Amino acid sequence: MNLAAVKERLGRMDWLLNVAAGILIVLGILFIYSASFQSDELPVTGFYRRQIVWAVIGIGLYLGMTLWDYRRVAELAGWIYALAMVLLVLVKFVGHEVYGANRWLFVFGIQIQPSEFAKLALIIAVARYWGRPGSLQRDGRGTIITLLMAGLPFALIALQPDLGTAAVLAPIVLCMLFVAGVPLRRLAILGLIGTLLLPVGWLNLNAYQRDRIMVFVDPGRDPLGAGWNKMQSQIAVGSGGLTGKGYLEGTQNILGFLPRTVAPTDFIYSVIAEEAGFAGSVLVLSMFGIVMVSGVRASLAAKDVFGRLLAVGVTAMLFTHIFVNIAMTIGLMPITGLPLPLMSYGGSFMLSCMIGLGLLQSIYTRRYQRL
Repeated sequence: MNLAAVKERLGRMDWLLNVAAGILIVLGILFIYSASFQSDELPVTGFYRRQIVWAVIGIGLYLGMTLWDYRRVAELAGWIYALAMVLLVLVKFVGHEVYGANRWLFVFGIQIQPSEFAKLALIIAVARYWGRPGSLQRDGRGTIITLLMAGLPFALIALQPDLGTAAVLAPIVLCMLFVAGVPLRRLAILGLIGTLLLPVGWLNLNAYQRDRIMVFVDPGRDPLGAGWNKMQSQIAVGSGGLTGKGYLEGTQNILGFLPRTVAPTDFIYSVIAEEAGFAGSVLVLSMFGIVMVSGVRASLAAKDVFGRLLAVGVTAMLFTHIFVNIAMTIGLMPITGLPLPLMSYGGSFMLSCMIGLGLLQSIYTRRYQRL
């Protein structure tokens, strides 16, 4: 691709998505710094510096995916899915354990979380399966094959254990099946089966996972243990008021009531709400709203079924993370450990989000291109 073609392709980008994603990344870095701040006398951890590095790499991947024809991804779908499954299996045997969970691998000295990339791999594989010419099967066979494709990563991720990330796969697949033309009746049956299997899932939960659910049902059950993070998060969000306490002035965060081990990651929204208040929260939600609208716009602009399903899958993944993360910080859902896209600290999640957004741009920039 020559320079003129690159300029033309970049000129066709969804620039609202560029602006919204850029604002979210910058705000994320600023509040990761704040989440690590204790006082002027004490050093700040290097989380924000590492997040800057991941953001720069992510922007490079974002631009690269924008320039790369998304249809070439379809040709590699099988290999991408297989590689993701291999990495998930390796995690079980040679993964790096943190707080009792094997979720990370060291690759060339860099710690990665394969489950974050497995979500994208599944999206690409499902989009490829339903996006083949004449493959929109309305019988049950296509649905069963799709469920098997999703079941393998679900099981491997749940065994890490990381039930929150595994559960994200369900709404992604359901949204893609709906757009692929699977009848609502069949989707309703799948939902009913999932509901009936909840007791089986409960019996297989770890003790800490059960405690999180019980604390959600009964907030006063264990306020100094399993319910601590939830309670402190709600206090932080509620105390922010209209305009917040001010940058680096969040008492729940700086005084350590909101644990510093989770404040830059799962509870970054709590730090934002406390220090920037309702106004800052509205800004963040508005930027995420633009990202969601851009995802829908890319899906509608797609010239083929693969592109449409790919955009739907990426948008569903981002929406699920946004909804669950914010809901858990304000007490509307149990604590699940899902990060907030583009804002929570974490390299693997930042890169997977930027690759996903790059795929949306790749689809959108080719809206006038003949197949």
